Amino acid sequence: MATSATTAPAAPTGGRRITDHVLLWFVLRRLAALLMLLVGITLIAFLLTHLVPGDPVAANLSQQAVSDPEIVQAFKEKNGLDKPLPVQYVKYLEGLTHGDLGLSQQTQKPVTEDLGEFVPATIELAVTAIVISVLVGVPLGILAAIRRNTWLDQVLRVVTLSGVSVPTFWLALVSYYVLFFKLGLVPGGGRLDPGVDPPAHHTGFYTLDALLDGDPGLFGEALRHLLLPALVLAMFTISLLTRFTRASMLEVLNNDYVRTARAKGMPERVVVFRHVVRPALLPILTVFGVAFGSLLSGTVLVEKIFSWPGIGQYAYNSALALDLPSIMGVCLVVAVIYVGINFAVDIAYGLVDPRIRAT
Repeated sequence: MATSATTAPAAPTGGRRITDHVLLWFVLRRLAALLMLLVGITLIAFLLTHLVPGDPVAANLSQQAVSDPEIVQAFKEKNGLDKPLPVQYVKYLEGLTHGDLGLSQQTQKPVTEDLGEFVPATIELAVTAIVISVLVGVPLGILAAIRRNTWLDQVLRVVTLSGVSVPTFWLALVSYYVLFFKLGLVPGGGRLDPGVDPPAHHTGFYTLDALLDGDPGLFGEALRHLLLPALVLAMFTISLLTRFTRASMLEVLNNDYVRTARAKGMPERVVVFRHVVRPALLPILTVFGVAFGSLLSGTVLVEKIFSWPGIGQYAYNSALALDLPSIMGVCLVVAVIYVGINFAVDIAYGLVDPRIRAT
């Protein structure tokens, strides 16, 4: 008995070590793939931004300055445009290893400093939109699957089909025109009303910073400005999540173990929330990563329409001025966020489903 008691616990410990090793190897493989992907993104973005038609010298200097060869040469030397493209790319990668994204040609400040000013506004907008999307889209998808082929399901299918079909910029223009210009129900553009001082900088999120300052009035003001652009941005994702959740739920509802649970007399509420919702939500993790990426890409036009001072506005102004370091910085930030979200989704998927770790 003593021997059995001392040797029995050894098996689970070894099993845990093997599981931890497999999980660690899974994470390292995903990290290596992520790094290679980011290097590939920098190469493609660099080539696209430097080969696009247009002259950054003419876009950033006055007509009088462009006619002066010395000024043009000084501009090229300052921004590294006088060197061959491969040399420029290698120098850009060297700068990246030191956290240097170059100097913005329009603001004359380091791109990292500009991004630190604009990125929090976009993250606040995108995070609010994705939270709204999950809180609304997933329950609607579950409801549509439970009430399959009823009038409620039909209405939700029409609404969500419209939601994924309507362009986000069109929805932003119409909602802004009707709710602000015609009805006056929402505030104008920007993160705060004109003349209102922003909260002290803690995180860059005005709503959170206002709460940290203990200023509920300023929090309400920031929230009023945030809600409409976030709702517009979330409409596509709400529709996408609703449709995917419904389809995934219906697939699980047709499984034998669900019919067995119902045959045993288990209440429908218990069958749905204990045996159906969790496995049905696993594919939604993948959709979540893609949806967050689409939110970031959709912020460019939404920020322009709502005068939201985020990286969408920054990217728009940089593209007009052919500010190559700024365009590269925006591409890199969006890529890192997008890839980081998908990496977290991959890890979460691997933790939930052990079969994924072995692939």
